[in-house]
Amino acid sequence: MNILFATSEAVPLAKTGGLADVAGALPKALGKRGVDARVVLPKYEEIPAALVGRFQLIAKFTVSFSWRNQYCGLLKAELDGITYYLIDNEFYFKRKGLYGYGDDAERFVFFSFAVMEAVRYMDFKPDIVHCHDWQTGLIPFLLKTRYAYDPAWANAKSVFTIHNLKYQGVFGRELLQDLIGVGNDLFTYETLEFHGAGSCMKGGLVFADKLTTVSGSYADEIQTEYYGEGLDALLRHRSADLVGIVNGIDDELFDPMNDAALHFPYRSSLSRKRKNKLELQRELGLPQSESIPLIGIVSRLVEQKGFDLILRTFEELLQEDVQFVVLGAGEGHYEHFFNDKAYWYPDKVAVWLGYDDRLARRIYAGADMFAMPSKFEPCGLSQLISLRYLTVPIVRETGGLRDTVQAYNEFTGEGNGFSFTNYNAHDYMHTVRRALELYRDEEAWKQIVANGAKEDYSWNRSAKAYISVYSQLIADGKEKETWPVTS
Repeated sequence: MNILFATSEAVPLAKTGGLADVAGALPKALGKRGVDARVVLPKYEEIPAALVGRFQLIAKFTVSFSWRNQYCGLLKAELDGITYYLIDNEFYFKRKGLYGYGDDAERFVFFSFAVMEAVRYMDFKPDIVHCHDWQTGLIPFLLKTRYAYDPAWANAKSVFTIHNLKYQGVFGRELLQDLIGVGNDLFTYETLEFHGAGSCMKGGLVFADKLTTVSGSYADEIQTEYYGEGLDALLRHRSADLVGIVNGIDDELFDPMNDAALHFPYRSSLSRKRKNKLELQRELGLPQSESIPLIGIVSRLVEQKGFDLILRTFEELLQEDVQFVVLGAGEGHYEHFFNDKAYWYPDKVAVWLGYDDRLARRIYAGADMFAMPSKFEPCGLSQLISLRYLTVPIVRETGGLRDTVQAYNEFTGEGNGFSFTNYNAHDYMHTVRRALELYRDEEAWKQIVANGAKEDYSWNRSAKAYISVYSQLIADGKEKETWPVTS
């Protein structure tokens, strides 16, 4: 089984969010099960030079899309047992950052065409191209139209994964038609047209053979008007081809027993975990105390992550015996708010604006609780990392948070965290206060932590679910190949 992951980012090469973690970890999990899963992504300037130096140029060719003809280099390397390919074009990708440019439409239309052409130069024939988010949404469209009879893609199928439906790659109709080189016949409401513009994500949703998203609850939610971002009717139409598979984490990459960022490695010991808490407090200038509950936040500072709820309750919660550590960057008013609170409450609030992977790991290890009251959350990886590091999540019951965090029940002793249903500041504050109260009950807290430690948050189960999707597609394709021809 040959699977080609087409993605705009992947660990360890380039990352802005959870997509990169998935595109880096899932192929490794598939490889352990005998699947030849390879990854192709752009050769960004952001990729560390030490990693770029391990790649070999294997082909140079021209990519033609519409009236444009652009150079493309194809590079190849094996990293941690997985084969990666880089699509090289300095005009499009030799820039700071991955996204956010005025010509993003052209950059990722080029990338989509380049992937289609690059297969000719690989010692690898994909059975399935697995595409991720809007940046590769046009690949399933090209596979069913421009490359439908191309020998390089003979019998290949496509899977399209929605990591976040909110970001759809919507651009002007005339611009997209010009870039792709299609007329009005292939740019209709049934194909790429979206409210008078064009949607790259819609290309994946309409033309991919199978659709997946990153949790079962999110798969249900996006078929409703509230979460569907204008595409709920299409997703309901394709519901038979849509499956939710919850993400995992790389349990070798995130392992508190072997994490070089931590001062004290640990597996199941709360006492050793709390030594990391004392070191984190010292590092960030907070009073050192095992008994004061410490709540961690590692996140983009954006509305989606529930920061409106956090802001409205922060002052009141600071009246409790509690500490907060915040790591992240995002919208200016959130950054200003947390800086202000750190100034006025230096014994209770520590803030680091930006992102630092080593500090993030020390927060996961040192915090007692992790706050993630998201407005919506396709899957979420932070709560999984928290659970792996014996840190108890406080979440809203939405998407993958609902699927991975079960509210603690003091009567049965079940549950690995704390959760609330309505997107409401008082519900959030009540849930935090309940967590703080139970933290002071040492036996109850040990039970909650132990419940979380029992779960398997790796890619094991999820990889098996993806293999099931791939196998079904390949079997369906072979069945159609052998259908008798009748006159």
